[in-house]
Amino acid sequence: MKISVVGTGYVGLVSGVCLASKGHEVSCIDVLPEKVERINAGDPPIYEEGLDPLLKSLVGKQLRATTDFRQAVMESELSLIAVGTPFDGERIDLKYIRQVARQIGEVLRDKDAYHVVVVKSTVVPGTTEDVVLPILEEASGKKAGADFGVGMNPEFLKEGEAIKDFMEPDRIVLGGIDERTIAVLDEVYAVFTETDKIRTSPRTAEMIKYTANSLLATLISFSNEIGNLCAELEDVDVTEVMRGVHLDKRFSPILPSGQRVFPSSLTYLAAGCGFGGSCFPKDVKALISYGRDRKQPMSILDSVVRTNLDQPARMLELARKHYPSLQGRKVAVLGLAFKPGTDDIRESASIAVIRELMAEEAEIVAFDPIARHESEKELGQGAIAYAEDLADCIDGADLILLMTSWPQFEDLPEMIAKRSSAPLLVDGRRMIRPDSVPRYEGIGLTRSDPSAAASEPAVL
Repeated sequence: MKISVVGTGYVGLVSGVCLASKGHEVSCIDVLPEKVERINAGDPPIYEEGLDPLLKSLVGKQLRATTDFRQAVMESELSLIAVGTPFDGERIDLKYIRQVARQIGEVLRDKDAYHVVVVKSTVVPGTTEDVVLPILEEASGKKAGADFGVGMNPEFLKEGEAIKDFMEPDRIVLGGIDERTIAVLDEVYAVFTETDKIRTSPRTAEMIKYTANSLLATLISFSNEIGNLCAELEDVDVTEVMRGVHLDKRFSPILPSGQRVFPSSLTYLAAGCGFGGSCFPKDVKALISYGRDRKQPMSILDSVVRTNLDQPARMLELARKHYPSLQGRKVAVLGLAFKPGTDDIRESASIAVIRELMAEEAEIVAFDPIARHESEKELGQGAIAYAEDLADCIDGADLILLMTSWPQFEDLPEMIAKRSSAPLLVDGRRMIRPDSVPRYEGIGLTRSDPSAAASEPAVL
């Protein structure tokens, strides 16, 4: 099938590349010529594990990028809308969705063949049918259902694992205004023969996406709230508490063979310094706003957001147990991205902590394997120092804040052991054994005696 994808961000480019790898002919549309040039040169403008080689193998064959909106839509059978839906503090901003819907409608006015328009962006329930569909009809002068199809196909892509998530989906949600639209979506995903598919209305498809993200965010904030309570108790470590919870066979089933299965969902039932990224914070706030507009309070989700906003500050609270003032202290911040495997720093706990450290006039040096450039754009060049590697970052540091669970940070105990004087390590992801370094503090753990050994983190 010939597919046009509007938007070349995380969702659009990953979706376009993966659909091309499945045999479709894909045109990725963007308004920025420089992005289009990079994509056509096989150079992805975003970082995503596995994207670079896959793009290089497909560009000029099954995939191309273009700024020619009209030609791409005219020559395709289906258009995916994958543009941003930023949250403006009250609700999601649909200006890009509206703009693209109008542009597609204007092309459809001159197109005789049946065309399907599918929203891939995350939008609140009702957007596809109450916003996109009317704009398409108005701009095209045609009738949805009779002359063109309209659908909603939410993405479930984790940054850092997006290629794998697309290629090996756990479910595919196909929302359409009629059977003909859903039939076309079925054709797009026909190659995924073993994957569960939900065929439903656009509203339900939209709600599935928000509910899924809000549930995962709730699990994280719940775990952090439990961790914060554990930190106030004597001789209680949240990692042991959560391991006891994880071993409930409803969370980690025991197979007939006796082997226990630890699902990846358990990683959301672990305390840390908070969630971030482009999805969870925005989507939870958008659903709260959506409920408020319909006179339906979302009290649980309100608490999820509040807990998450407060969580990064726990890192500095732990540091201040040892250093009441951080002014002039050399602080090594390990990790800038909101999670490993991505360069996305949006809503990252690290950025919140760095801003507080800057206000306290600490001497800040940061290291992240790939997110430095994004951090410099956010914080400004020269605002903090950036290290080229982990050893350089922690060299001479009084305080180490472990913010992102990059695998290379597991080497910290060995590296700290080589220091003549041990820095304080504050572990925001509970990656490091508390007794493996001389001075340790961690989320969800009370150590009234800093030299005392503590329990080992749970290993899933």
